[in-house]
Amino acid sequence: MIGEIVIPARLASTRLPEKLLLCETGKTVLEHTYLACQKAKLPKGITIAVDHAQLFETVERFGGDAVMTDINAQSGTDRIAEVARARPDVDVFINVQGDEPEIAGSSIDTVMELLQSDPSAHVATLATPIRSKSDLEDPACVKVVCGHDGAALYFSRSVIPHPRSWDDGLLLAQPPCFLQHLGIYAYRRDFLLQLAELPMSPLEQIEKLEQLRFLQAGRRILVGIVDRSPRGIDTREDYEAFKLRQKSVVLPS
Repeated sequence: MIGEIVIPARLASTRLPEKLLLCETGKTVLEHTYLACQKAKLPKGITIAVDHAQLFETVERFGGDAVMTDINAQSGTDRIAEVARARPDVDVFINVQGDEPEIAGSSIDTVMELLQSDPSAHVATLATPIRSKSDLEDPACVKVVCGHDGAALYFSRSVIPHPRSWDDGLLLAQPPCFLQHLGIYAYRRDFLLQLAELPMSPLEQIEKLEQLRFLQAGRRILVGIVDRSPRGIDTREDYEAFKLRQKSVVLPS
């Protein structure tokens, strides 16, 4: 099975303008993400799917492979589907967000291994235990529940499962009671090419979670559990914290 990482990169960003181009560490956020992806061992290459000439030129400067995609694409998944149409030799496409400069190469390998292990699965993704009640109750922290086979049953911004009576010990349970969904996906090529035929689903419209479109259409999503959840760059505070970590922490492999 041949896999390729695709980093969908969009210039505009709401909370932190043009965050992928921030370079106060000596490298842009996008280049940090690209270098982190190089730690993965299973994918054969990395493509950065951009929507703006400025991003295209940035990628060329640091030696990456950039592909210009439709500026009107609705999501990163749509950009990856554009790449998939031009890559008939690739079986699996792994979506890594451009604002994830500390993603572990082992996490990328894990989502690819999940699809390799189960031919019936269309998509694979990751989750990590939630050990904080504030995170559990935060709608920005997307939760997922899984079946005994490791496939997703549902994703939600709400607390799932919702305890009938609260006990702080639930946050410490092993295996974990609560899982935070992480925004990394591995897609089979044929699934990506069918995406345009999948209309937005009612659950997706309510929760504003694209993965619910996949579930409502009957697609199978495998979920791997990892211990560590690196923080993406969404705000200025996130970026300042990342800069401090860059001075003292070795990037995980």
